Amino acid sequence: MGTTAKEEMARFWEKNIKSNRPLSPHVTIYKWSLPMAMSITHRGTGIALSLGVSLFGLAALLLPEQFPHYLAMVKSLSLGPALIYSAKFALAFPFSYHTWNGIRHLV
Repeated sequence: MGTTAKEEMARFWEKNIKSNRPLSPHVTIYKWSLPMAMSITHRGTGIALSLGVSLFGLAALLLPEQFPHYLAMVKSLSLGPALIYSAKFALAFPFSYHTWNGIRHLV
């Protein structure tokens, strides 16, 4: 008969204590580096792009009107140029960063 997960964990820790093995260091002891930050940002932009494309596609399927109607609604809000350029940057940055970082990784 097999052992339970609780029994396996107890055996594991008992073996580690007997052999006097050191514990693995926690993430907080590592010094931040540029490659680490770029990797985390690459993953974050990948997740953001996946969610954005999925939500946009779901909205295109479920919303009753066509895209020009919603574009006209946004234009009628008369948003300032600072907000418009910020929104454009927020849409373009993840795509361009993820693309160029992926190409850098492949090279």
